Amino acid sequence: MFMFTHDCSACDRRQLIFPSMIEGVTRAEGGTQVSFTCWCGAPQTAVRSAKRDERTLVAA
Repeated sequence: MFMFTHDCSACDRRQLIFPSMIEGVTRAEGGTQVSFTCWCGAPQTAVRSAKRDERTLVAA
């Protein structure tokens, strides 16, 4: 699993998202779609590129 940063569309903050916060992962065009709940409680989705982005992904 991995951690990543996400800019929340509800609270407008950049948050570190931990694996325990992830609710679902599906394949999507251009990468992997990750569904999770932000620290503020808002449901969020993010598409992570198939190419590893060292700036946003942190191995766990």
